[in-house]
Amino acid sequence: MHFDLTDLRLFLHICDQGSITAGAAASHLALPSASARLRGLEASLGTPLFVRERRGVTATPAGHALAHHARVLLQQVAHLQEDLGEYALGFKGRVRLLCNTAAISEFLPDPLAQFLTAHPNVDVDVSEQASYRIIPALKQGTADIGIVSDAVDLSGLDALPFRRDRLELILPAAHPLASRDSLRYAETLDYDYVALEAGSALSVHLDDQAARAGRQMRVRARMRSFSGVARMVQGGVGLAIVPQSACRRLRLGACVRRLALADDWADRRLLVCVRDLNTAPGYVQALVQALRAQPRP
Repeated sequence: MHFDLTDLRLFLHICDQGSITAGAAASHLALPSASARLRGLEASLGTPLFVRERRGVTATPAGHALAHHARVLLQQVAHLQEDLGEYALGFKGRVRLLCNTAAISEFLPDPLAQFLTAHPNVDVDVSEQASYRIIPALKQGTADIGIVSDAVDLSGLDALPFRRDRLELILPAAHPLASRDSLRYAETLDYDYVALEAGSALSVHLDDQAARAGRQMRVRARMRSFSGVARMVQGGVGLAIVPQSACRRLRLGACVRRLALADDWADRRLLVCVRDLNTAPGYVQALVQALRAQPRP
């Protein structure tokens, strides 16, 4: 068999992206070069690795087997680079970090900035995902670290405390529900909402909770940030559900009321998760430690 690490990285990028074109872009290769490398890899192994379809590619059984071994091999290469690099440049590597909405917007920026400043040879790719989607990514090796709520099944992973946060309902002070002290989410679904973008982890979570109640959110507007959501609520557009930490940061005025959500799922513990902390590269372990450090007063 004749192939190199670039071939394996390209192969895994194609697996993760479901597309030769997207895999080539992620590998910083021209499409003709990537296609030639993939053909050479398949010829070397003597078997097809993907089924080509109109909308992309899917791995064959041989492709799934290679993906498993390729991830293990590249992880060992990362360990090798780490061990050798410590003598010259210190930590060097790239971490794939997946977070839910509260983590990525409220809790992640400060500790991540401090870590990156202290480790100039480590890069971090951050993406937002719903907690239930982060878990399989960690188990499959397509993410190194995840920050999730404790509402998901964490079996098979190392999970450590990160932060605690509660979801709150914010609403215009003149709203019919403003006189209540607390509410269940289902009690609010007859009223108009302002929400984050449809693909955000929090929106996915709230849509799921509404569906469990046999209902659907009446969303009048979707914004890209909690600041934008709060301004729409201040303007009287509707209700919104945001993390307590965001409410404190935004310093909402007297025209907006904050109410506790009585649902158990609104009180959340956020956890830092990895597949196996003891076998993770040193720079991954260092980032986990940095994320868990308590915020400065």
